[in-house]
Amino acid sequence: MTYKILFLDIDGTILQPDHTYSESTRDAISQIKKQGIDVFIATGRPLHEINELAHELNIDSFIGYNGAYAVYKNKKILEEPMEAKHIKRFLEIAKAYDHEMVMYTSQKNYYTALDHPLVQNFNKLFDLTQNALFTNTVINQILGMTVMNVTASSQVPLYELDENIRLSQVHAEGAEHAYDIIRTNVNKGVAVKKVLDFLNIPKEQSIAFGDGMNDKEMMECVGEGFAMGNAHPDLFQYAKHITTSVTDSGIFNGLKTLGLVK
Repeated sequence: MTYKILFLDIDGTILQPDHTYSESTRDAISQIKKQGIDVFIATGRPLHEINELAHELNIDSFIGYNGAYAVYKNKKILEEPMEAKHIKRFLEIAKAYDHEMVMYTSQKNYYTALDHPLVQNFNKLFDLTQNALFTNTVINQILGMTVMNVTASSQVPLYELDENIRLSQVHAEGAEHAYDIIRTNVNKGVAVKKVLDFLNIPKEQSIAFGDGMNDKEMMECVGEGFAMGNAHPDLFQYAKHITTSVTDSGIFNGLKTLGLVK
């Protein structure tokens, strides 16, 4: 099989728990690019926070905000802000249940509070620096949201306002009570499909690696989907392959099984 494109999640896939990546991961990406295979970062993170990582790995194409935005070599392919009416309702629910929220635009991360310990921990955990307090002036620019301090599973359905919205637990140690708000029609999988259509690449020639439940749809939309060994257990059923963990050269070992690295 000839492969033409590779999608890589960041946290728990490229990046290890200490925010570093292994030399084997850098080597694997380098080998893939030398073969003319396009490499995309596909993340829930805001893209304005990953410039340094992308530069170090020589990656210039992205899916961000859990699929709400996609760009291929500086050409925008997709941009899908969230509905203002939903954001207003999410904020009401968060206030009623003492939850904190972060809302991502293409420029900044907007919070319901900046001094809350959970917010400060979240920023440290994901190395977020472009932070500000939320105001209604940016409500039509929100590409993605994360709710924090959801301490009871019974609170999760509160945010699932209709069949198009689901919550995905953030898969990172120290963020167990944080959930990404995912739209079923705007997610990594839908973005991957749009990228494949844009580049005229068949599904069978695409590869993806991920570790969280926000990678579920992406696993289903590529020919070769790899769940990291450290992935959320519920993700395994959606992946075609299971590779080793992020701390054990998971990306390199997965690509090696396809004969793409050595």
